[in-house]
Amino acid sequence: MHQPSRPGARHLPPGLNIIHEDRDIIVVNKPAGMLTMATETEKTRTAYYALTDYVRKGNAKSRYRIFIVHRLDRETSGVVLFAKTEVAKRTLQDQWEDTTKIYAAVVHGQMGKPSGMLSSYLVESGVHKVYATRDAALGKLARTAWTVLKERGGYSLLDVTLLTGRKHQIRVQMADAGHPIAGDKKYGVKGDTFSRLALHARSITFAHPFSGRSMTLDAPVPSVFAQLVGRVEAEGAEEKMRL
Repeated sequence: MHQPSRPGARHLPPGLNIIHEDRDIIVVNKPAGMLTMATETEKTRTAYYALTDYVRKGNAKSRYRIFIVHRLDRETSGVVLFAKTEVAKRTLQDQWEDTTKIYAAVVHGQMGKPSGMLSSYLVESGVHKVYATRDAALGKLARTAWTVLKERGGYSLLDVTLLTGRKHQIRVQMADAGHPIAGDKKYGVKGDTFSRLALHARSITFAHPFSGRSMTLDAPVPSVFAQLVGRVEAEGAEEKMRL
């Protein structure tokens, strides 16, 4: 739900919810199907465009703006962090390797062990598709850690931590391991009819660009994932700060 008490909240599109906002940053729970930023073919139906309108309260001449720190795939939902100043953006990006990003993913099959690590080299082809290789000379190193949270029937709910940040990393490495993400039309199982990509950025931990405080911001796992693995924890979006 929107937070109507926030000035400008009426300018936010349905499904784009603010988790945290202060003078330096704004953090949202992005819905699946929404771009983080514009492409050549889509300029306005993006989180960036909507949040720019939000901080300007609909006034196109306003000097307020936001800055992109990172992005999620259109099909992936969850936590996205934006900066409100150029300085905050640079600070967040400079410390990005120390930022912890945790995802929830529902994959096909059962993993056979409680946790593991995926390590391979990713290469982007000319058709904007990424594939995995063991040849270090061809691609960029990608490492992904996973832990099984729940298994039911032919699906597993995983807690996934990105140890590197490559394009389509989780999707490609899980498919390469024989456990593609449910609902993945690009890298998944043919005939998979799940309504959306079952990948959700559920948590991010970073140092605040001004105060330096450690912040952990969470977005609840989408309830639709329960169609595959049964009930999942669905606490409300929350934030935690640690000195």
